[in-house]
Amino acid sequence: MDFWVTEYQTPALGFSCKTTETLRVEQTPFQHLAVIETEQFGRMLLLDGMVMTTDKDEYVYHEMITNIALNSHPNPKNVLIIGGGDGGALREVVRHPQVEKGTLVEIDEKVIDASRQYFPQLSCSFEDPKALVVVEDGIKYVKDRKNEFDIIMVDSTEPVGPAVALFSTEFYQQCFEALKDDGMLVVQSESPFYNANVIKQAFGGIKQVFPITKLYLANIPTYPSGLWSFTIGSKKHDPENLINKNDYDLKYYNEGIHQAAFKLPSFVRNIIEQGE
Repeated sequence: MDFWVTEYQTPALGFSCKTTETLRVEQTPFQHLAVIETEQFGRMLLLDGMVMTTDKDEYVYHEMITNIALNSHPNPKNVLIIGGGDGGALREVVRHPQVEKGTLVEIDEKVIDASRQYFPQLSCSFEDPKALVVVEDGIKYVKDRKNEFDIIMVDSTEPVGPAVALFSTEFYQQCFEALKDDGMLVVQSESPFYNANVIKQAFGGIKQVFPITKLYLANIPTYPSGLWSFTIGSKKHDPENLINKNDYDLKYYNEGIHQAAFKLPSFVRNIIEQGE
Protein backbone atom coordinates (compact mmCIF):
# COMPACT_ATOMS: atom_id res chain seq x y z
CA MET A 1 0.00 0.00 0.00
CA ASP A 2 1.26 3.48 -0.90
CA PHE A 3 1.28 6.22 1.74
CA TRP A 4 0.93 9.88 0.86
CA VAL A 5 1.12 13.10 2.84
CA THR A 6 -1.06 16.01 1.74
CA GLU A 7 -0.72 19.68 2.56
CA TYR A 8 -4.05 21.40 2.02
CA GLN A 9 -2.83 24.63 0.50
CA THR A 10 -6.35 26.03 0.06
CA PRO A 11 -9.73 24.58 1.05
CA ALA A 12 -9.98 23.28 -2.53
CA LEU A 13 -6.40 22.25 -3.27
CA GLY A 14 -3.93 19.77 -1.81
CA PHE A 15 -0.24 19.11 -2.52
CA SER A 16 0.60 15.42 -2.06
CA CYS A 17 3.87 13.51 -1.86
CA LYS A 18 4.41 9.77 -1.71
CA THR A 19 6.16 8.89 1.54
CA THR A 20 8.46 6.02 2.37
CA GLU A 21 8.99 6.57 6.10
CA THR A 22 7.76 8.66 9.02
CA LEU A 23 10.80 9.78 10.98
CA ARG A 24 9.37 12.03 13.69
CA VAL A 25 5.92 13.20 14.77
CA GLU A 26 5.16 15.28 17.85
CA GLN A 27 3.06 18.07 19.24
CA THR A 28 5.45 20.73 20.52
CA PRO A 29 4.35 23.49 22.91
CA PHE A 30 3.74 25.65 19.82
CA GLN A 31 2.80 23.49 16.83
CA HIS A 32 2.53 20.03 15.30
CA LEU A 33 5.90 18.89 13.91
CA ALA A 34 6.57 16.05 11.48
CA VAL A 35 9.61 14.84 9.56
CA ILE A 36 8.97 12.35 6.76
CA GLU A 37 10.93 10.72 3.95
CA THR A 38 9.41 11.31 0.50
CA GLU A 39 10.29 9.74 -2.84
CA GLN A 40 10.31 13.03 -4.76
CA PHE A 41 11.90 15.53 -2.39
CA GLY A 42 13.81 13.47 0.16
CA ARG A 43 13.30 14.43 3.77
CA MET A 44 10.55 16.94 4.45
CA LEU A 45 9.79 19.05 7.53
CA LEU A 46 6.16 19.99 8.15
CA LEU A 47 4.78 22.34 10.80
CA ASP A 48 1.03 22.24 11.42
CA GLY A 49 0.71 20.25 8.21
CA MET A 50 2.52 22.84 6.08
CA VAL A 51 5.73 22.06 4.19
CA MET A 52 8.59 24.09 5.63
CA THR A 53 11.60 22.60 3.88
CA THR A 54 12.82 19.57 1.93
CA ASP A 55 16.19 18.13 1.00
CA LYS A 56 15.74 18.76 -2.72
CA ASP A 57 14.55 22.37 -2.95
CA GLU A 58 15.50 24.03 0.36
CA TYR A 59 18.27 26.01 -1.30
CA VAL A 60 15.89 28.21 -3.30
CA TYR A 61 14.08 29.64 -0.30
CA HIS A 62 17.15 29.96 1.89
CA GLU A 63 19.31 31.61 -0.75
CA MET A 64 16.57 34.05 -1.72
CA ILE A 65 15.44 35.16 1.73
CA THR A 66 19.06 36.03 2.56
CA ASN A 67 21.17 37.04 -0.41
CA ILE A 68 19.09 39.89 -1.83
CA ALA A 69 19.62 41.93 1.35
CA LEU A 70 23.12 40.63 2.02
CA ASN A 71 24.28 41.77 -1.42
CA SER A 72 22.47 45.12 -1.56
CA HIS A 73 23.61 46.29 1.88
CA PRO A 74 27.15 47.69 1.78
CA ASN A 75 28.19 46.39 5.19
CA PRO A 76 26.00 43.52 6.50
CA LYS A 77 28.08 42.66 9.55
CA ASN A 78 25.39 41.88 12.11
CA VAL A 79 22.32 39.91 10.94
CA LEU A 80 19.29 38.71 12.91
CA ILE A 81 17.04 35.85 11.77
CA ILE A 82 13.68 35.45 13.48
CA GLY A 83 12.31 31.94 13.06
CA GLY A 84 14.09 29.67 10.62
CA GLY A 85 14.84 27.04 13.26
CA ASP A 86 15.90 24.55 10.58
CA GLY A 87 19.09 26.61 10.15
CA GLY A 88 18.97 27.07 6.38
CA ALA A 89 18.81 30.87 6.39
CA LEU A 90 21.50 30.97 9.06
CA ARG A 91 23.72 28.80 6.84
CA GLU A 92 23.48 31.34 4.03
CA VAL A 93 24.06 34.28 6.37
CA VAL A 94 27.20 32.97 8.07
CA ARG A 95 28.78 31.85 4.80
CA HIS A 96 28.64 35.43 3.47
CA PRO A 97 32.15 36.91 3.73
CA GLN A 98 31.07 40.28 5.12
CA VAL A 99 28.93 38.89 7.92
CA GLU A 100 30.62 38.84 11.32
CA LYS A 101 27.67 37.59 13.37
CA GLY A 102 24.44 35.80 12.54
CA THR A 103 21.88 35.45 15.34
CA LEU A 104 19.02 32.98 15.00
CA VAL A 105 16.07 33.42 17.37
CA GLU A 106 13.63 30.49 17.27
CA ILE A 107 10.68 30.14 19.62
CA ASP A 108 10.36 26.35 19.23
CA GLU A 109 13.40 24.39 20.36
CA LYS A 110 11.93 21.20 18.92
CA VAL A 111 12.39 22.57 15.38
CA ILE A 112 16.09 23.05 16.09
CA ASP A 113 16.31 19.53 17.53
CA ALA A 114 14.59 18.00 14.50
CA SER A 115 16.94 19.82 12.13
CA ARG A 116 19.99 18.64 14.06
CA GLN A 117 18.74 15.06 13.82
CA TYR A 118 17.44 14.91 10.24
CA PHE A 119 18.76 17.88 8.20
CA PRO A 120 22.54 18.06 8.61
CA GLN A 121 22.94 20.22 5.50
CA LEU A 122 20.92 22.91 7.32
CA SER A 123 21.84 22.42 10.96
CA CYS A 124 25.57 22.58 10.15
CA SER A 125 25.15 26.36 10.55
CA PHE A 126 24.45 26.02 14.28
CA GLU A 127 28.11 25.19 14.96
CA ASP A 128 29.59 27.98 12.84
CA PRO A 129 31.78 30.36 14.89
CA LYS A 130 29.82 33.32 13.47
CA ALA A 131 26.49 31.89 14.66
CA LEU A 132 24.48 32.48 17.82
CA VAL A 133 21.33 30.38 18.36
CA VAL A 134 18.78 31.68 20.87
CA VAL A 135 15.58 29.89 21.92
CA GLU A 136 13.21 32.76 22.62
CA ASP A 137 10.17 34.60 21.32
CA GLY A 138 11.50 36.63 18.39
CA ILE A 139 9.01 39.44 18.98
CA LYS A 140 10.22 39.97 22.52
CA TYR A 141 13.85 39.68 21.40
CA VAL A 142 13.45 42.46 18.81
CA LYS A 143 11.47 44.69 21.14
CA ASP A 144 14.34 44.75 23.64
CA ARG A 145 16.94 45.93 21.09
CA LYS A 146 17.62 49.29 19.45
CA ASN A 147 19.95 50.30 16.60
CA GLU A 148 21.76 46.95 16.70
CA PHE A 149 21.38 45.02 13.44
CA ASP A 150 22.27 45.70 9.82
CA ILE A 151 19.68 43.25 8.50
CA ILE A 152 16.71 41.47 10.06
CA MET A 153 15.20 38.45 8.28
CA VAL A 154 11.83 37.02 9.31
CA ASP A 155 11.77 33.35 8.31
CA SER A 156 8.31 32.49 9.63
CA THR A 157 5.39 30.24 8.88
CA GLU A 158 2.28 31.83 7.41
CA PRO A 159 0.33 34.12 9.77
CA VAL A 160 -1.36 31.51 11.94
CA GLY A 161 -0.70 30.58 15.57
CA PRO A 162 2.45 32.12 17.08
CA ALA A 163 3.42 33.70 13.74
CA VAL A 164 0.40 36.04 13.51
CA ALA A 165 2.10 38.93 15.29
CA LEU A 166 5.11 38.69 12.95
CA PHE A 167 2.95 40.21 10.20
CA SER A 168 1.80 43.26 12.17
CA THR A 169 2.75 46.88 11.56
CA GLU A 170 3.68 47.14 15.24
CA PHE A 171 6.26 44.37 14.80
CA TYR A 172 7.66 46.01 11.66
CA GLN A 173 8.08 49.23 13.64
CA GLN A 174 9.98 47.34 16.33
CA CYS A 175 12.25 45.87 13.64
CA PHE A 176 12.82 49.38 12.26
CA GLU A 177 13.99 50.51 15.68
CA ALA A 178 16.23 47.46 16.14
CA LEU A 179 17.99 48.21 12.85
CA LYS A 180 20.85 50.62 12.33
CA ASP A 181 20.35 53.82 10.32
CA ASP A 182 20.85 52.03 6.98
CA GLY A 183 19.26 48.71 7.97
CA MET A 184 17.01 46.37 6.00
CA LEU A 185 14.12 44.06 6.91
CA VAL A 186 13.22 40.99 4.82
CA VAL A 187 10.10 38.87 5.36
CA GLN A 188 8.63 35.92 3.52
CA SER A 189 5.21 37.04 2.28
CA GLU A 190 3.58 33.94 0.79
CA SER A 191 2.14 33.07 -2.64
CA PRO A 192 0.74 35.72 -5.00
CA PHE A 193 -1.70 33.14 -6.37
CA TYR A 194 -3.16 31.93 -3.07
CA ASN A 195 -2.25 34.48 -0.39
CA ALA A 196 -2.73 37.92 -1.92
CA ASN A 197 -4.16 39.13 1.39
CA VAL A 198 -0.92 38.22 3.19
CA ILE A 199 1.14 40.12 0.62
CA LYS A 200 -1.10 43.16 1.04
CA GLN A 201 -0.72 42.92 4.81
CA ALA A 202 3.06 42.52 4.77
CA PHE A 203 3.81 45.00 1.98
CA GLY A 204 1.36 47.58 3.28
CA GLY A 205 2.61 47.27 6.86
CA ILE A 206 6.27 47.53 5.93
CA LYS A 207 5.61 50.46 3.60
CA GLN A 208 4.05 52.36 6.49
CA VAL A 209 7.36 52.08 8.37
CA PHE A 210 10.21 51.97 5.83
CA PRO A 211 10.95 54.65 3.20
CA ILE A 212 11.86 51.98 0.61
CA THR A 213 9.64 48.89 0.26
CA LYS A 214 9.83 46.35 -2.56
CA LEU A 215 8.62 42.86 -3.34
CA TYR A 216 10.54 40.13 -5.15
CA LEU A 217 9.80 36.58 -6.28
CA ALA A 218 11.33 33.10 -6.39
CA ASN A 219 10.19 29.71 -7.66
CA ILE A 220 9.97 27.05 -4.93
CA PRO A 221 8.41 23.74 -6.06
CA THR A 222 7.06 22.58 -2.70
CA TYR A 223 5.51 25.90 -1.63
CA PRO A 224 1.90 26.73 -2.55
CA SER A 225 1.65 27.42 -6.31
CA GLY A 226 5.45 27.28 -6.67
CA LEU A 227 5.66 31.08 -6.94
CA TRP A 228 6.75 32.71 -3.69
CA SER A 229 7.16 36.30 -2.58
CA PHE A 230 9.45 38.17 -0.22
CA THR A 231 8.97 41.75 0.94
CA ILE A 232 11.94 43.92 1.81
CA GLY A 233 11.97 47.24 3.63
CA SER A 234 15.04 49.45 3.65
CA LYS A 235 15.93 52.62 5.51
CA LYS A 236 18.42 53.83 2.92
CA HIS A 237 19.76 51.40 0.30
CA ASP A 238 17.78 50.28 -2.75
CA PRO A 239 17.62 46.46 -2.55
CA GLU A 240 17.59 46.20 -6.35
CA ASN A 241 21.12 47.62 -6.49
CA LEU A 242 23.69 44.84 -6.35
CA ILE A 243 26.66 46.06 -4.28
CA ASN A 244 28.36 42.89 -3.03
CA LYS A 245 29.23 40.00 -5.32
CA ASN A 246 29.54 36.51 -3.88
CA ASP A 247 32.79 34.77 -4.65
CA TYR A 248 31.21 31.33 -4.18
CA ASP A 249 28.67 29.38 -6.24
CA LEU A 250 25.07 29.13 -5.16
CA LYS A 251 22.43 26.85 -6.65
CA TYR A 252 19.69 29.42 -7.35
CA TYR A 253 20.77 32.96 -6.57
CA ASN A 254 23.13 34.85 -8.90
CA GLU A 255 23.58 38.41 -10.17
CA GLY A 256 20.97 38.01 -12.90
CA ILE A 257 18.43 36.55 -10.50
CA HIS A 258 19.03 39.48 -8.12
CA GLN A 259 17.85 41.87 -10.83
CA ALA A 260 15.14 39.68 -12.33
CA ALA A 261 13.47 38.82 -9.01
CA PHE A 262 12.10 42.38 -8.77
CA LYS A 263 10.46 42.25 -12.23
CA LEU A 264 6.87 41.53 -11.26
CA PRO A 265 3.96 40.19 -13.30
CA SER A 266 1.14 42.68 -13.67
CA PHE A 267 -1.18 40.81 -11.33
CA VAL A 268 1.46 40.89 -8.59
CA ARG A 269 1.96 44.63 -9.11
CA ASN A 270 -1.78 45.04 -8.68
CA ILE A 271 -1.66 43.15 -5.37
CA ILE A 272 0.98 45.41 -3.85
CA GLU A 273 -0.72 48.54 -5.20
CA GLN A 274 -3.84 47.45 -3.33
CA GLY A 275 -1.69 46.86 -0.25
CA GLU A 276 -0.43 50.42 -0.43
